[in-house]
Amino acid sequence: MISEFHQLSEKIEQLAELAKSLRRENAELRASLASATAENADLAKRIEEAYQRVSALLEQIPAADEANEETA
Repeated sequence: MISEFHQLSEKIEQLAELAKSLRRENAELRASLASATAENADLAKRIEEAYQRVSALLEQIPAADEANEETA
């Protein structure tokens, strides 16, 4: 009977350690997710800025039809 309680006690300790380990891993994953989300937002902002710059440059380039009309 005592050995059964001892085994149960050991299993409870193992379960507690596993729960602690899972909480720690969960916290690490949440931090990693937050970091990845922030990086994703930053990259999306940089892509949008690059798109705006390219669009502005393309607007400055005369259209092919306009160039052909001027040379004719």
